[in-house]
Amino acid sequence: LFSKFIHPDKELYTEFYSLWIALMVVNAIIFLVGGVLNSLALYVFCFRTKTKTTSVIYTINLIVTDLLVGFSLPVRIIMFYSAGDCLNCSLVHIFAYFVNMYCSILFLTCICVDRYLAIVQVEASRKWRNPTCAKGICVFIWIFATVVTFSILIMAIQFAACCLSKILVLMVCEYFFPLIIIIFFTTRIMCALSKPSLMHQSRERRMRAVQLLITVLIIFMICFTPFHVRQVAISINPDMTHDVSLLVYHVTVTLSSLNSCMDPIVYCFVTNNFQSTMKNIFRKTEPEQTSVDILGMNKNSKGS
Repeated sequence: LFSKFIHPDKELYTEFYSLWIALMVVNAIIFLVGGVLNSLALYVFCFRTKTKTTSVIYTINLIVTDLLVGFSLPVRIIMFYSAGDCLNCSLVHIFAYFVNMYCSILFLTCICVDRYLAIVQVEASRKWRNPTCAKGICVFIWIFATVVTFSILIMAIQFAACCLSKILVLMVCEYFFPLIIIIFFTTRIMCALSKPSLMHQSRERRMRAVQLLITVLIIFMICFTPFHVRQVAISINPDMTHDVSLLVYHVTVTLSSLNSCMDPIVYCFVTNNFQSTMKNIFRKTEPEQTSVDILGMNKNSKGS
């Protein structure tokens, strides 16, 4: 099963050279665009954001995972030319790549849940939506993604029939369960926003919350769903045609890397001055400090 989960670039290079060239060009573009956008976003959220709310903390961690995914792309090309036959090198690279990919999935899920709590469960979630709790959740996510990804790779290497169900369960934990959560909370928040009790919030804030959740859902559908559908298909049918499995694997992995370029769209809905701050940076003017979490700051005063 390990060979079904992990296909070195050498096979694609040998059997489908034109596609290999095309995917390398796409990966180079993803690396450049994602690296620039996420580096600027990290600067804005770390140094131009006054208040580190729960949403900002989750977003900073998401940016870090996107940068690590992006940096892994040139490493992949370097390994192909210098260490293509080193199985241990490939294993380490693939392990790091998928840890960061699953962290991206989980941090996007946290942002969606945080939006729901900020809009619908304002009072009930007040004690949970604090920076200390958010940092603890981030640490747990990094550890959880590392352990689960390591378990999947070990089971894939030491495959036996009894392990197949365990691999599927791990995939459900790291992808399908977060997807269900995002769909559920997106539906819930869209229903809740139509209630009169929430009409005291500005239309702009309510629309931003909906746009953020829909954007995250689109990212899941485009970037992460194809790869995981393919992995489930391989787990159910390990005898899938080699050429089909090889092509689908590389295409879906490239799509999963695309999220590092799409996630900056999410950042625009996290803080109210993110877009203007980014424009000021590009104009080489003194950027305004990004103010507060557009939905997350619940002041103790009644006026908030």
